[in-house]
Amino acid sequence: MKSLAASIIKRAVEKDQKEQYTMALVLYENGLQVLLESMKELQDPVEKKHFHTRAKEYMDRAERIKALIEEGKKSGKYRENMKIEAGSVGHGYDSVFGRFLSDTVTQIRIEEPYIRTFHQCQNLLRFCELAVQKCQSLSKISLTTTSDPHDKSGQVSRLEELKTNLAKHLVTLEIQFSDTLHDRQVILSNGWIIKIGRGLDYFRPPESKFALGYFDLELRPCLETIVDIFHKSQIQENIK
Repeated sequence: MKSLAASIIKRAVEKDQKEQYTMALVLYENGLQVLLESMKELQDPVEKKHFHTRAKEYMDRAERIKALIEEGKKSGKYRENMKIEAGSVGHGYDSVFGRFLSDTVTQIRIEEPYIRTFHQCQNLLRFCELAVQKCQSLSKISLTTTSDPHDKSGQVSRLEELKTNLAKHLVTLEIQFSDTLHDRQVILSNGWIIKIGRGLDYFRPPESKFALGYFDLELRPCLETIVDIFHKSQIQENIK
């Protein structure tokens, strides 16, 4: 368990050094939880004192990161970005969006030009599944996308089916089509905005239906893209 804690905290330090503070905070908190659990099994007082000291250092750093994030949010200047390398794994929707999805999110706006084909609509479905699970107060998802010139009826049919299913979870899906939409971003009513260069479609096709990553996107190799994250206090006008 100590080796697991060390691995998680090592990743936290790496994200911290890159000023990817929201991810670093999650990793520090997860690593500390594992570390504190492992300390209960220690018998050597010297070793126990050593790990207690290290845990205190990481706790202090986590608190400082929280303050840095809050300071940035209040000033309207908080921003972080990360590069998803080609072929890398561990960048499923939970890893990229999960830390921003909570009970504070009541509405989500998705601007994504390419929710057209079957697999692109499946990407939207996966994102909606995550949002419904994490955002207990979610009432509306607004999607703006472009029309599929080759299969408009199939596109509309898939989105309407998703709309009907979301309604069963008391979430309204509003769908708009735009011929000029280019930017890709997800806007959350709690102020967080996540822009991904490739939108929701940043995964490589699975090698086969029995390859790891076919269902779990955390295991799916990715295409190269940039994720840009920032926060705006006054966000409601961008949600409606």
